[in-house]
Amino acid sequence: MLIKINPENPQKRLLRNAIDVLSAGGLIAYPTDTAYGIGCDLFNKKAIERIYRIKQQPKNKPFSFICSDLKDISTFAQVSNYAYKTMKRLLPGPYTFILQASSEVPRIMLTKRKTVGIRIPDNKIALTLVRMFGHPIISTTANLPGSQAFSDPMDIEERLGHALDLVVDGGAKLPEPSSVVNMVEDIPIVLRAGKGDVSIFE
Repeated sequence: MLIKINPENPQKRLLRNAIDVLSAGGLIAYPTDTAYGIGCDLFNKKAIERIYRIKQQPKNKPFSFICSDLKDISTFAQVSNYAYKTMKRLLPGPYTFILQASSEVPRIMLTKRKTVGIRIPDNKIALTLVRMFGHPIISTTANLPGSQAFSDPMDIEERLGHALDLVVDGGAKLPEPSSVVNMVEDIPIVLRAGKGDVSIFE
């Protein structure tokens, strides 16, 4: 199923379809500020395992997830004053911040070092979704193993529709990866330079 959503003024009545799917343990594709993502409820292990199968990704490489705001991040990660000030300046935006996980994060989402990747994308549909849902949503690029990210939601429905429960169509989007910054210590380490400007960390 595919539903068209206004990217500038997301219709909550339509997004409730996506909320219902997430609440039932389903998988959705949805737009972010960097690419279309595949998502599910952070607390639904079976749904997360379905995404691992789609992506053919080893479980020792956990997915990142989307929070609604900085207060939400502090529930799921340990945030120093420096990290908070940095994220406040850059978020919402095309960054994934690696942080030390709190005890609220499910074990399936943790690296060996007990870290997590967290995003607050600058995308009204994604942020409205996670706020309406009430807790974080998994975020991993919508693509087939070894292939480029899909730019068109129609292509996602055609190629991945059999594995998903809903595609949220927010218009075509040229995929560009987020910048990944490790903020576990107060010395930021750029792990991947992507769409987000990382010159402030150099």
